[in-house]
This record gives sequence, C-alpha cells and structure tokens, in this order.
Amino acid sequence: MAAIEQADPSPNLAAGRAAAQGHAWADCYALLSRAAEAGPLRPEDLSLLATAAYLRGELPVCVDALRQAYEWKVREQHPRQAARAAFWASFALGNQGEIGQASGWLARAETLLAAEPADCAERGLMLAAYAFRSNTAGDFEQGAAFARQAMEIGRRTGDPDVQGLALTQCGGALVRLGQATQAVPVLDEAMLAVVSREISPIAAGTVYCVVISIFSEMAEIRRAQEWTDALTGWLDQHHNLIVFSGRCLVHRAELRQLHGDWPGAVEEAERACHRLSRSPEVASSGGARYQQAEVLRRQGDYAAAEQAYRAAGEWGHELCPGLALLRLAQGDPAAARSALRRALGETTDRLRRVRLLPAQVEVELAAGDVVTAEAAATELAAIADQFAAPALRAQAHHARGALLLAEDDAAAALTELRSAARLWRDLDVPYEGARARVLIALACRALGDEDTATLELAAADAVFAQLGARPDRARVADLGRVPIPPSHGLTPRELQVLRLVATGRTNSAIARELSLSEKTVERHLSNVFTKIGVSSRAAATAYAFQQRLIDP
Repeated sequence: MAAIEQADPSPNLAAGRAAAQGHAWADCYALLSRAAEAGPLRPEDLSLLATAAYLRGELPVCVDALRQAYEWKVREQHPRQAARAAFWASFALGNQGEIGQASGWLARAETLLAAEPADCAERGLMLAAYAFRSNTAGDFEQGAAFARQAMEIGRRTGDPDVQGLALTQCGGALVRLGQATQAVPVLDEAMLAVVSREISPIAAGTVYCVVISIFSEMAEIRRAQEWTDALTGWLDQHHNLIVFSGRCLVHRAELRQLHGDWPGAVEEAERACHRLSRSPEVASSGGARYQQAEVLRRQGDYAAAEQAYRAAGEWGHELCPGLALLRLAQGDPAAARSALRRALGETTDRLRRVRLLPAQVEVELAAGDVVTAEAAATELAAIADQFAAPALRAQAHHARGALLLAEDDAAAALTELRSAARLWRDLDVPYEGARARVLIALACRALGDEDTATLELAAADAVFAQLGARPDRARVADLGRVPIPPSHGLTPRELQVLRLVATGRTNSAIARELSLSEKTVERHLSNVFTKIGVSSRAAATAYAFQQRLIDP
C-alpha cells in the first residue's frame, strides 16, 4: 500500500503525500480527506488514505477508499492491483468482525487472480488469509500448510507484506501444534521482516502485535520484552497512531508488572485504556484492566482489585487465574477452586491452561487437595518441557516444590524451589522469585536449618517491601514467629497420619481421607516409625495414646 510519486497541483494532496512519507498519519488522514472532497483521488492516493484511516481507527473510511481503488484498478484491467486492494479491504473488515463482508472481498480477490500466475505476490497474500482463516477455525495443520506456501511466494517475490504476514501465521500455527522449537525462529524471522524491510505500516503493526502476543502466551519473557521495545520504537516513528498503540501499552503493562515496576504497570494500563477507547481494538481494554487488577491484588487492595477484574470481565477478558487468587486471599478457597476448575474445563489449549495451572496448584494445596494439586503440577511440568520457556520451567519447579513441601518432603522440595528462584532471578521477575524464597525458608525450617530460613524470609520481605506487596509481607511476619517444635518431632502431616493409624484406618483409607496417594502415606508412616522409634502400627498406636496425641 505504498505511494507512487507524481506531480499534482492540489496543495492538500501534495501535503498529504508528504505527511505519509514522514509517517505523520493524523496529518495525512486530514489532508487526503480534504483532497478527496475536492475531487476523486487516484488509486495510489486512495491507498495512502486507506492506510492513514486504518491507523487512525477510521475503518469505514479505510474500506471505502480501498473500494474506490479496487474499482479503479478493475476498470484499468490491473487484476493483481485490484486483488491487493480487495485483500486489504477484507483484512480491515475482518478486524472489525464483519466476517461476511470480509469473505466477500476475499472471494473477489480470488476471482481476479484466477488467471494470474500461481506464484504472484497477491496470491501469497491470499494464502496468508487462508492460513489465518484455518488457524482461527483451529485447523492448525492446514493453517501451517497455507502459511508455508505463502512464505515461499514471499521469498521468491521479495514482497515484505507477504513474508511478514505468512511467517506470523506459520509461527502461530506451529505454536498451537506444540512445535515451539520450530515456531520461535519463524516468529523471529517475521519480526526481522518488519525491522529490516520496507513493509507497509498496517502489515508491520499487525506482525508486531501478533508475534508479541504469541511470545507472551508462551511465557517467552525475554523475546516479548525485546519485541515490545522494538514496537515502542516503531510507534515513536509513526506519529499519532490509534490502532496498535493501545495493545502495545497493554504488553508494556504486563512486562512492567513482571519486572517489578508496579506503579509503571498501572500507569501503562491506564494509558492503554484511554488510547483503546478511541480505537476499533477497544475490547483489548479488558487486558489492560486485568493487569491493573493483578497489581492491586498483590498490593492487598482487594476492593479495588475486584472492581478492576469486573471491568476486565465486561470486555470479555478471562478473569482466571487472577480472580480465583483474589478469592483465596479473601479466605474463600471453595470459590477459588470452582473458578479455576470451570476455566480449565472450558479449554484444552495448552497455552491457556498453562496460565491457570500454577494457580490451581496453589489453590488446591490451600484447600488440602494434594491429589488434584499433583495432577495440575504434573500437567504444568509437561507443558513446560514442551515449550521450554524459562518462565514456564520456573513455574513448574515452583509448583513441584510447593507440592513436595505439602507432602513433607522438604529435601526434594528445596531442590525444586532453588531452581525456580534461580530462573526467576535470571529473568528479573522479583515478585515470583521472592515467593519461591518464602517456600525455600519453610523447607529449610523443616530440615532444622533455622538460620537459613530466617535469612530467606528476610530477603523475601525486602523484595515485598520494595514492591508494596502487603499481604506477602504479613505472611512473612507470621512465619517469622517460630513456634517451639513439639518433642515428638512429627510434622503436622505426619501427626495427621499417626492419628488416623491409631483409629485403625488402612493406608488406602488414610490416602482417601487426606487426598494423598498411598505411596505418600507409606512414606509418611515410615517417617513416623523412624522418628518415634517403633516398627509396627500397633506400637505407633500405643505411642499416640501414651503421648496423648489423639484428640479427645
């Protein structure tokens, strides 16, 4: 959708072209609109007007300009150029949700290209559109196949729009197929097509936003940060954009939250909402409100967090895991469990599930359901292995460590939690790293190393204080008050097992009652025998009664 230089006496037209060259899209839109009022624009100028209108969020004007360009090129018998205009009209309408009209324009482009060479650039645009349609329908195998065909055409013709859009659709399909190792270089290449080529502004902004969203879903924090910074620079060069800029601010809010700049995250999210309110992408406001809610929840402002979650929900944004964790913090684990189980029951998509599973482990452990927590931790670990993102591996180690700690296997828990803390530190994610250190302190305490436990709690508290995480600071303060250990040396879970043994229950019955596996019960019972110096269930029962460990 690039301009062709030509002389023209109209001052508005000349100034509008100059504004487009300088990426001043608000001026371009105003000037070319005035020029259009004075008389019909040529296709090249209509293409510029369409670009400016799209970037300013004026999609009806964009589609009308593309319609005029299409009709002009049909009259001039330039089928490829007419098909290109039809493709972009379909693209713009599809982004408005006008699926019927978008499909109609795509059909027009197909008709125009029927007699054209199979490897022309416009055919590549069509194949990219087919890939998008297949991916949207969930047919990722077909989407990848269409995208690869489009990629080959883009490389042969050197058309950067075809290359960028095709690479994006191919990478997205490969991610959904679980082929992350193959997807990442494809997505990186898509971004290089934007950075190093003369790609059209609409295609460039689309590639930026889609690829960053995919990397964010994959928890590829470093790549998401790198390309968000690049998008910010690109937006600085393209002045007064409405489309793309709001979504960029949502990504920036999420990354600032992860990196511990919570006030900056709230500010970016608020700016995003303001920008998106004037954009066709206004539904993305849900993501911005969700990021605000996440910060408020961590800060302990539960009323404001509730309000922000509800605002996110009004735009159709999924409220889990955040709202479930808010319910847990408010002392309602049953509501938290129900919300997470509902959300997990609605999707089989691994990247959506992986956002929910860490919270499910936390909530189920708080509710005492170790079996469900273990299933969630196992699934999380499998997805982390598949996608290999460091942040996913950190979440998997954290979940496994929390689970082992709940099962009183402090030594094994410590190994997992140390790995999680190290990965969070390398990724510069301080809040999650501090949460891991709290669990490390509990593991050290269970192993009798109170000095290290105290140091770990102090380090975590320092981070929470800097972030303003009041609920976490309160928890650390409670944990800092070390109770005098009982003389029998049994952990709370081991004491539970001993009491149930004393009532005559079998290992399988104890496992059902405590939501544990029989293997875990056997390990606890073995620990009990060792600590109290007995070798049989009868002797353990007698010990429990002698020490008055049985509830009256």
